[in-house]
Order: sequence, then C-alpha cells, then structure tokens
Amino acid sequence: MENPNLPIASLIELRKTLHKHPEVSLNEKETAKRIISFLENYPPDEIETEVGETGILAIYKGAKPGKTVLFRCELDALPIEEINSFEHKSTFEGISHKCGHDGHMAIVCGLATQLHHQRPDSGKVVLLFQPAEEDGRGAVRVNADPKFKTLEPDFVFALHNLPSYPQNQIVVKNNTFTCAVNSIIIKLKGKTSHAGEPEKGINPALALAEITNAFQQHIQADITKDNFCLITSIYIKMGKKAYGISAGAGETHFTVRTDKNEQMKKIETTLETTAKNIAQNHQLDCLIKWTQSFHANENNAAAVDYVRKAAFVKGFDVFEKESPFTWGEDFGIFTQQYAGAMFGLGAGIDTPALHNPDYDFPDGIIPTGVNIFHQIVKQITDAH
Repeated sequence: MENPNLPIASLIELRKTLHKHPEVSLNEKETAKRIISFLENYPPDEIETEVGETGILAIYKGAKPGKTVLFRCELDALPIEEINSFEHKSTFEGISHKCGHDGHMAIVCGLATQLHHQRPDSGKVVLLFQPAEEDGRGAVRVNADPKFKTLEPDFVFALHNLPSYPQNQIVVKNNTFTCAVNSIIIKLKGKTSHAGEPEKGINPALALAEITNAFQQHIQADITKDNFCLITSIYIKMGKKAYGISAGAGETHFTVRTDKNEQMKKIETTLETTAKNIAQNHQLDCLIKWTQSFHANENNAAAVDYVRKAAFVKGFDVFEKESPFTWGEDFGIFTQQYAGAMFGLGAGIDTPALHNPDYDFPDGIIPTGVNIFHQIVKQITDAH
C-alpha cells in the first residue's frame, strides 16, 4: 500500500494551503493558480486553463495510441464559517472547505506526480480540476467548453471522501451512486388589500399552504424502495411586516431528490403542474424556476469493476453499498455521457460530517486516493 515515490509532505502542504485560502463557486481563480503552480513541478504534456471559467485540464500522454481516461476533482469551497482553531484554518470569513475538495485536489495532484514520473503506457490520462461543483454550475460549463469537448474520454472517474466510514475503505456501488437533485422556486403574485378587507385583495397564504401539503403527497422517503422521492421545504416568504396590509405576493422553495434521472424529469413536471393549478384556483399568477440542478451519478458496471480491482490489488477494504447517497454531485453530468464511476473513500468513523463547520479533510487518506486512481490508470492504459 505504501508508495515511496509519492511526495506526501508536499501534498499535505498543498492541501492545507488550499484549505487556508478557500474560494466559492466560479471564484476559484487563486485556487486554480495554486494548482497550476504545483503542476509546474510535474509538467503535463498539455495544460488548458479557464475551462468552464476557472477549471484546469492537465493531460499526460502515453507513447502508444489507446484509451482516454479522466479523473475529476473540485476547486470550490462553501459559504460556511469555520469553527476550527488549527493553524491551517480558513483565512476568509464565512468561507471554508467543508466538503473536502481541498483533499480531492491534493489526491489528483498526487496522481499528477505519478504520471509525470511514469507516463501511461498507451492512450492518455486527463486530470480535470473542475469549478463550481457545490452549486451545480461547474460540470455543465466544463462539458460545454470546446477545450473539453475534443477529449471524448472512454472512462471518467471521481471519488468523494466519506465521513462515518472507516478510514481508507473504498465504497462502491453499481448504477446510481448519488441522487438527482433539483431545487424549485415558486413565486406567487396576487394583490394587496387592507388587512380589514382581505376579500378585496388576493392573498397567497392558502395557496402556499396547499402547495406544501400537495408536495408532501409525492414523498417516498425510503431510498431502499422504488420511486424514491424526497421533497424538502427550504424557504418561504409572504407579504411584509405591515399589519394593516393583507399580503399580495409570496414565494416558496423546495429541494427535490430522486434516485434516477428519469424519475426526476417526471416529478418535475408533476410539481410544476400541481403548483400552477393551485395558483390558478386562487387567482394567483405563478412563476416557476428551477435552480442548482444535479444529475444522478449512474455508475457504469465496467468502470466500477476497475475501482473494485484497483482496491483489491492495493489491499484496501471494499464496502458494497446497497442504496444511493441522497446528496447531489454534478459529476452526474459526465456519467450521463461517458462510461464512468464515482466511488467513496472512507474519511473516518468519528470525522465530522460533510458541511459541518468543524469538518477537516483527513490527510491520511491522500495516499489511498492516489493509489486507487493510479492503479485504475494502469488497468486501462497498459498496452497489451
């Protein structure tokens, strides 16, 4: 399992530097500069910058023609105030790496060090440092970028660290790994009136309540069963704190989660129709917008087998997960189009949960991530 050629001290230093200087989605300019500076020590054959705005593509080529395999990590941090007191805590108020993207970048940079010293036997390996995963905008932008479109990878891979799983355990699953997630914003417009004469206006209160109740009927919260659908009320606003005025407008927001992309399309249509019908019954104008959309990561069986085999060769424990994770991950944009897999890397049983204000990526799992990725490279690109 040990790799004497891995510059682990440099990778940990990079990870902590990235942690100290977090940037939110599509603002990752300095983060990208730090990655490019690191890669200059292990030069790829090609490098593309400003991919999908702030992303990076680093390409290491083999001597012979062959398959193209891509590994993705994320550049962005979260708008969360860090409460840790260690030396590498975030220096930016209200922003911190609470999902471990700093560690994911260190792992992919570690893979770069291995590819620099030992190019793939055939084909090429693409390292994607992707912006804006947290709000769902990054993969879409990268996928639309001409610099990316020419690559046409045969396989795509990504990992995510997983608190509450044993350190260095590899978590795999065929088919859906993470759920499809979409967020709906419903704005209702009626007419204000005197609070003593509400019948002379159009107040959205009852419609907002009916929409909330109607949406609850579509929930099937047991992810182990078919047609999983979780609808969570996120935000509601109506009127103003002016007690002589009956409200004339309101809005409500929900997140929607399903375990399949096709199921998400169906529930989106159902919820839109439901909201519009209720609004119409109350003589309200209705404006609907969807935001922060994440496609389900639907893993390819052959790609997951490469992960399993790599874990076996490297001697890591493998856990076969039965049900998908309920959080969203925009890597699903790539697994929709290319054979690919996302897998989990155990971050420790007692590690604070993702997005907790006291979370910190455990540096001890960096070599594991690098070794799994590098073994996958060998399995796919070794010429026969």
